[in-house]
Amino acid sequence: MATPQTPQNKRPGGRSAQVQTVVRKALEELIAQEGRDKVTVPAVAERAGVSASSIYRRWGDVNGLLDETATNRLDPNRPLPETGDLKAELTAWAQELIKHLNKPGNASLLKAAAALAGSEETNCLKNRRNEATLLVSRAQARGDATPTVQQVLDHMMAPIIYRLIFGAGVEPALADQLASELFVLAGVEPASWV
Repeated sequence: MATPQTPQNKRPGGRSAQVQTVVRKALEELIAQEGRDKVTVPAVAERAGVSASSIYRRWGDVNGLLDETATNRLDPNRPLPETGDLKAELTAWAQELIKHLNKPGNASLLKAAAALAGSEETNCLKNRRNEATLLVSRAQARGDATPTVQQVLDHMMAPIIYRLIFGAGVEPALADQLASELFVLAGVEPASWV
């Protein structure tokens, strides 16, 4: 007589999640130590202690792994500021992003992701655009005059990302300066100036 088998429940964060974690960590360590150009799937697999075929099956190639890792690591998981003043919200948003991207390993990962970007809009940029759109839309719904989303990206996010990629880092105080300059360039008075 056969005994009925009980279905095994999948463990949340089981083997697949563990593999993803060690592979991403190995990628980040290699980029920080060797630079993006020297990182290969076999090198990541060796450091992570997994087979290269596991990486190819999940991410396709090192670029796919890098894109997903950068999106996962470089996108802070937080609510957007909501103060009722767009300038204050943009400043807080940019300050938080600067602090997050200045964390150890994040600047190296940002540089590697930027090198990979090519002509495609990265997930990181799409996420910043979505956040800027939400902040600007909320201000417009309050009846505030606002810069455009593209102006926010060009005059706040672009200088921050540029300095992080090509410079030695950025201080959070830059966020207030960029927000003030943005409103002047856009010809808009923030609610806090009225």
